[in-house]
Amino acid sequence: MDRSTQGGKAFGILKSHQEDKLKSINEAFLSDEQYAKVEDLAVKLDIFKKKYMEFDLNDKGDIDMMGLKRMLEKLGVAKTHMELKKMMSEVCGGTSKETFSYEDFLAMMLGERNAILKLILMFEGMSKQEERKHVGPPSAKTFSELP
Repeated sequence: MDRSTQGGKAFGILKSHQEDKLKSINEAFLSDEQYAKVEDLAVKLDIFKKKYMEFDLNDKGDIDMMGLKRMLEKLGVAKTHMELKKMMSEVCGGTSKETFSYEDFLAMMLGERNAILKLILMFEGMSKQEERKHVGPPSAKTFSELP
């Protein structure tokens, strides 16, 4: 990126590079035998990529404590500092790190590990599906269906 690129254009280029990097990681997961039996793997990976990009605020490829905090606040699930530290540890498989990578995130979402963040994101996805079902005016009723 040259110095003349600023603002929105620079952000767009940055996001494009980030998306390319995450896409290549998704391709590695698609060819990994460990995840071969995951139903709708390509669709899930695409959803996870979009969710991860939304909260990778420092655009360095990792989500830090503040990114996790903002993610949960946006989802309406604010957490304390200690809860955030525990969640970071769960995402990273028990190690205590300051950030978690996209690979850590995918391993948590696709793996057997029960992590609080995984449950929150799963329920958030389910609630969005429920919201979509009930959108729009009620269906027309026949005379016999009226109270």
